[in-house]
Amino acid sequence: MAEELQHTRWSDVPVETLNPLLTRQFVTGAQGMLSRLELKKGCLVPRHSHPNEQMSWIESGALKFLLGDEANAAEHVVRAGEILVIPGGLPHSAEALEDTIDYDIFAPPRQDWINRDDSYLR
Repeated sequence: MAEELQHTRWSDVPVETLNPLLTRQFVTGAQGMLSRLELKKGCLVPRHSHPNEQMSWIESGALKFLLGDEANAAEHVVRAGEILVIPGGLPHSAEALEDTIDYDIFAPPRQDWINRDDSYLR
C-alpha cells in the first residue's frame, strides 16, 4: 500500500487478463483502491462479498448487479454515467449487458486483489 504521493496514468498501470472477458488494472493507496475493469458483453462476476465498501462508476456500457442473498436478490442495472455504492459485506454479482468500462473504488484496499487471491474472477 502506498504511504506516499503517487502520480501515474492508466496506460502505465499493468493490465491483468483475469479471463477472456475481463481485464483489470488498479492503483492502491493507504486507505483506498481505484480499479479500472474492462468487461466484454456476457462477462459474469460470480456472487461474492468482501468487507470493503465498493463504489462502481460505469464509464461506458452497462452492468446488471444482483445484490443481497440469493433468495431475495435485488436487481440494479447501472449504465454509463451512473454510480452504485455497495456496502461492505453485501453479497453481489454482476453481468456485463454490453462491453463495459467500470471504475471501482474500494475502501479499504482489496487485499485479495493485491495478493492475487481472487480465484472467483479467474
